[in-house]
Amino acid sequence: MKTIAVSGHIRPDGDCVGSCMAVYHYIHENRPEIQIDIFLESKPESFHMISELDRINTEYNTDIENYDLFLSLDCGSIDRLGSAQAIFEKAKKTVCIDHHISNTKFADDNYVYADASSACEVLYEMFDEDKISLKTAEALYLGIVHDTGVFKHSNTSEKTMMIAGKLLSKGVSSSQIIDGSFYQKTYHQNQILGRCLLESFLVLNGKCIVSTLSKKIMDFYEVTSSDLDGIIDQMRVTEGVEVAVFIYETDSQDYKVSMRANGDIDVSKIAVYFGGGGHVKAAGCSLKGVMHDVINNIVRHIDVQLKGQEEQ
Repeated sequence: MKTIAVSGHIRPDGDCVGSCMAVYHYIHENRPEIQIDIFLESKPESFHMISELDRINTEYNTDIENYDLFLSLDCGSIDRLGSAQAIFEKAKKTVCIDHHISNTKFADDNYVYADASSACEVLYEMFDEDKISLKTAEALYLGIVHDTGVFKHSNTSEKTMMIAGKLLSKGVSSSQIIDGSFYQKTYHQNQILGRCLLESFLVLNGKCIVSTLSKKIMDFYEVTSSDLDGIIDQMRVTEGVEVAVFIYETDSQDYKVSMRANGDIDVSKIAVYFGGGGHVKAAGCSLKGVMHDVINNIVRHIDVQLKGQEEQ
């Protein structure tokens, strides 16, 4: 094997970027003779503490050579690879490494572990621990931190904490990664967070909180989708709320829907119904139409599950 292409899902988050960079460092350091290229649609500046982030290609020609291997990381379906799907389809062999319960197992070989906190947790167990460098450990830690909400989400297991501890023993600076990539916000990010919380509203007898954001408002505050990280998590911790729903406009009447659950609601079922995916407690999808209808469609499905719980 001489060439490897690595990619993850559109709108890459911490686990997506972390897993891609971890694979890059691990292979580059242990098999330097292999050419490894990373393809993602963006590289969030908040992940600047991860070494060699500039190795990520965000603008690329899909008519390039056929790779010997394509590694899909933290991606539940082939369409969520975005432009990298063309590279995936030309590769001689494809492998999917993921943890989403909704994964469609679209590669030649699929390593999908839904009980893992993150793709980075799956990767850690696939790597030789003795060959994990500080650079690789930092990337893995980034992914675990982000997909567990700094070890707060229900997907945080005893194994997750043990792995995090092993990564710290490699010299990872926990505070640098957590504060720098998770909590630190720009002035505009804080403004948009405040606005989304101020304009949020409760439905379903206070068990569901909803907030929406138009493209016009995003442009006014000069923010992009990557600046919206953390809004849904802040909504989720509202007292009495079982489900948080955050909807923002990506284009005229095109919306990205993010959902988080505290109770027994399975938001992945709702996301999959609308063509999305994710986890039981954290999932998302994309919808078209009028904002009012988008809200009603999502809330209706949440209401069905809430009523089902009451009947049990």
